[in-house]
Amino acid sequence: MSIMFSPSLMCMDFLNISAQIDVLNTRCDYYHVDIMDGHYVPNLALSPDFVRAISPAAKQPIDCHLMVTDPSRYIAPLKAAGAQMICPQVETITADAFRTINTIKQTGYKAGAVFNPATPISVAQYYLHLLDKITIMTVDPGFAGQPFIREMLAKIEQARSLKEKHGYHYVIEVDGACNKSTFKDLYSAGAECLVVGSSGLFDLDGNLERAWDIMTEDFRKATEGC
Repeated sequence: MSIMFSPSLMCMDFLNISAQIDVLNTRCDYYHVDIMDGHYVPNLALSPDFVRAISPAAKQPIDCHLMVTDPSRYIAPLKAAGAQMICPQVETITADAFRTINTIKQTGYKAGAVFNPATPISVAQYYLHLLDKITIMTVDPGFAGQPFIREMLAKIEQARSLKEKHGYHYVIEVDGACNKSTFKDLYSAGAECLVVGSSGLFDLDGNLERAWDIMTEDFRKATEGC
């Protein structure tokens, strides 16, 4: 099984955005954009304006992770800004999950859903078949650099088992503490896309090209023989 990498842009060097986008354009599979409202999580991060700013230069799909209390308010602005995938937290769409997912898909873009560590996959059992991607958080959301929650490996395995059993088409993504110390376990559990941030990519080397090479070599060594 091949692996995909999605750099978390909230962890990038904001003094060198253009140069870093140029480097990532030829290497990454998605751009992971964390949008936070300061209410659902106690932090503020990126925004539709950030998506609008990078979309002309981005050559890979922009994937927006909505850590916001009212994700429906962001769908139209993100469509106008140039996002290609919109992924709300499942905890925020329990009352209108089908309407939210269908609204995202009606824009012509892909729809995903993000699960906090304490949220079981069964919460979304009736709409898993509609999702293009599910993201399993292996840290509590809101801040970069948190410790890995190992109990989430069982959830990744469950996501893989459900996908195989029912023929679901979603990509299994993992967000949080994806680095050389966790690569082997995540890959073995069934992760198909890794969100790489402060510990997995951006703090490895001041030169992003070298950092990417270090990360991919770390992954190759960790998963060799798996």
